[in-house]
Formats: sequence, C-alpha cells, structure tokens
Amino acid sequence: MTSLRPQDLSLYELALSSEHPPHPLQVSPTTFKSMVSVLLDTLIDQKISATLWIKMPKGDAWKAEIERFKKASPVLNSIYLFQSVNEGIAKASADDLLDAEGVIDRFDDVGLIDDQSYAIADSSDFSTVQYFTLAADSQLRREYFLLILSEELCGLVLAHRPRSVKRPKSEGSGAEGVSSKLGSGVDDDQERKHPLLGLCSFEPKTLKRVLAGVIQAGKAGLTVVDPAITTLLGEWDGLVDSLDSAPLNPIVMGSVFTYQVQQQEEVWHSSAAYRRQADMASVLRLENEELSTSVRSKDEFLKNIGQELRTPLATMKTALSLLNSPNLKPAQRQRYMDMLSQECDRQSALITSVLDLVQLESDTEQIPTQPLRLMDIVPGVVSTYQPLAQEKGVMLAYTIPDDLPAVSCPGPYLRQIVINLIHNGIKFTPQGGQVWVKAKSQGDLVQIEVRDTGIGIDANDIARIFDRFYRIRTSGGDEASGAGLGLSIVQQLLVHCGGSISVKSKPNEGSAFTVLLPVYRG
Repeated sequence: MTSLRPQDLSLYELALSSEHPPHPLQVSPTTFKSMVSVLLDTLIDQKISATLWIKMPKGDAWKAEIERFKKASPVLNSIYLFQSVNEGIAKASADDLLDAEGVIDRFDDVGLIDDQSYAIADSSDFSTVQYFTLAADSQLRREYFLLILSEELCGLVLAHRPRSVKRPKSEGSGAEGVSSKLGSGVDDDQERKHPLLGLCSFEPKTLKRVLAGVIQAGKAGLTVVDPAITTLLGEWDGLVDSLDSAPLNPIVMGSVFTYQVQQQEEVWHSSAAYRRQADMASVLRLENEELSTSVRSKDEFLKNIGQELRTPLATMKTALSLLNSPNLKPAQRQRYMDMLSQECDRQSALITSVLDLVQLESDTEQIPTQPLRLMDIVPGVVSTYQPLAQEKGVMLAYTIPDDLPAVSCPGPYLRQIVINLIHNGIKFTPQGGQVWVKAKSQGDLVQIEVRDTGIGIDANDIARIFDRFYRIRTSGGDEASGAGLGLSIVQQLLVHCGGSISVKSKPNEGSAFTVLLPVYRG
C-alpha cells in the first residue's frame, strides 16, 4: 500500500496519526478562540520569543486577537499567517509596511495573495508578520491552527471543520465554507451550526508531524521560486529536526493552566451575565404584557361606563319630551314620572358602583381587620331585604350557627358582599321561590353560601359573570337589568379580604354562590 505524503493529509489527520495522538473534542469557535488566547497570553506574560504558524477563520475578532498579541508582546516573534486563496488579504497601507527605519520589506512573486507578502515591524511592536497562501486544493483549508516553537514552550492548538458540516446558502460561498459568523465566536446558534473538532498537544513527535505538514502546505502554495522564501522554508525544515525533544518548562505550563482557568472564569461570568439579562428580559416582557393588558382593560372599562351612563340618559330624555305633550293623560304622566325616577335611581346606583369599584382597584393599603362574627352582619342585611322579597313573593331566610368562628374581614366589606349576593338572588328568583343564606366552618375558613331557586345561569355565562358590566340574558333573550357590577365588586372585596368566591348553577335549577373567608387569628 502506498503511504500518504504529509501534503496529502490534513494537519488534524497528521496529529491523530502520531505515536501518542491527542484526544479530539467537539468545540465551539468561542472555545477554540479561548485556547488560542491562552497560549498567546502565556507568551506575552512569560516574555517568550517564539516562532508562530497561524491560520485563523475570517472575521475581525480573529484578526484583532493576532494584532493584540503583536502589540502586547515585549519580545521579537516571527509570525507566519496562512490563508486560503479566496479569502483575499487587503493590501496594507504604506504606514503599515514601514519598519523601524522607514524601509518597506517586500517579497514579490511567491504565489501569495495579490502576489505580495509583507514583513511588518513598525514602532508599535517587535513582531514580524509574513503571509502565505495555501494551494486551492490544500487540506488545510478546512482547518485553523496555532503552532508555537520556542526554547521555553512548544505547543499546538488545532480545530478541524468536518466535511459533514454545511454552511447555509444564505451565508455566502467560498472554499473556506465557513460563515463569517464564525469569526464572532459568540453566537450560540451559529456555534451549533459550525461545530469544530479541536485538539491541543505539547508532545514533540506530534508537533514534528504537524510542522512537516505546514511546511509542505507552504511549498505547495508557491507559484514561483524565490530565493528568500526557499531559504525560509529550508530553515523550517531544520526546525522539524530539532523537535525530537521539545522543551516543557513547568513554570510556563503552570502559566498556561492559570490562563486557562481565567478564561473559563470569564466565560462563566459572561454566561451568568447573559442568563441574568435573559431572566430580566423575561420579567420585563411579562410586566409589559401585564401593563398592556391593564391599559386595555381600563380602556374597555371607560368605554362600558360611557355606554351604561348613556342608556338611562336617553330614557330620561325621551320621558321628558313626552311629558311636554299637551294631550297627556294623568295616568300616562305618572308612568313617565315613575320612569324618570327609576332611571335616576339606576344612574345613581351605577355611578356609586363604579366609584366603589375604582376605589377598590386603586386601594393598595390593606384595611386593618378585626374579628367579625357573621351573626353581627347577616341578620341585619336579611331584615333590610325582607320587604323586597315579600313584595316579589320570595322567601328569604338564613341559618348561622352560634359557635361559628369570627372571620378576618372589615365589616363594611362583608356587609356589601352579603347585600350584593342576596339582592342578586331575589332579582333572579321568580314568585314562590326561595333564597337562603347559610354558613359553616371549614377548618381555617368559614363558608358562606347564598343559594336561590331562580332561573339559573347558562354554562356559557358562568365564566363571565364576574366581568365588569356583564349581564346574563334571561329566558326571554333580554339582558338582566342593573349595571352588571355587583359580582365584580364582590370579587374585588374578597381579594382585599383574602377570600374567594365560586358559583354552581344550571338553567331553571337555581344558583349557589360560595364565599370562603379566612378565620380571624389575631
């Protein structure tokens, strides 16, 4: 079997084919960038002069990382940047090409991007940078790497993009096959789309095989022969032979480990910050939805108030115009006067109910509660409504045990709750019917039940009977009289008392409203 030459294999395959291959892991671009930064920061911190072979993804973040190293390193470094043919390196400006003596050092016609390569050494850093172009069919076009050789530290970090990963068409095309989003290294969605197989090694034989592959890739990318480049590649060949035993300084390796821990801490803190921001965004979104719902509810409330106030006014205006008729008989006049009186009472009750409801919804302070016995409230309300019940032919009664514990609810609140429920029961119960108020103890709660034998409530109406201004329809298809605020007020009062209300009802079988109030505990 014919053995493969180094230039026929990717650096990733060369590394894995070494005697002691490193263990590959699937990593994100962010993790790979962190690995690169750890080695570069170690070189800067330990003031290590090194030779670096680099190939990075496109993107400003990666370019900035190399530029940061150039400017921060206090010692001379030789940097060789490899890029694919289609990436297109922009020409540097004249200021960027000047060395310390103001001389431009240029290598021409060596098959580089735009047929030019530049050795840069300006006053802001000590490092020299030279660009190399890979052959169009180079196996390295799918790989990114940082290879470091120095007297104190020799190491490699490498990322390989598997062929199974395809870039979405919307993100452009090219031999690199990697979206420009890869350059950011921060987008989670993009990182999931572009997984990398990464490895790290300080083993001499692995580094030797990888460097041999880098040299072969550099030679394959040359289109013309240049003595300076030939000499440089020969020097690289000499470095391969020196890698039989790479240095492994424990102090430097300790620094590598320290920087890796720092990087992980920064990633953790960044992730925690993003999570807090995401949580805050969720909270703000919910608050915004609640505010929007509140605004819509108040707008609907005002609209309904306007409609409810307009109805009795229209009726009163009609009655007043009829009273001006010269041929009006006394009986008709009395009927119109009664209509005016009823509509005035209706409007007054509506305004009072609206004010009560607004007060309840805007009242944020809890009213102090005292122990309140139902026997101090229910009998008085029942006596007040007995004449109305008798006039309609409805029996009204109550059953309150003497030993019932006191409840925790302000007296005016409980009185209004009982009034509204009894009034509702009488209004919707026909002649000969019954309305009962019963109470009993249920552990830490007291249950009050107002049951009637009236017309009942349709299943479609039960879910809405506590809505403001909602009135159920009677058997004749007409809406019941009243403002439709009584049950809404009961519900709001119970919210302030820490209680609750529920209803069971069937058409023509009556209704049972159940109120639960907490027992007073001092």
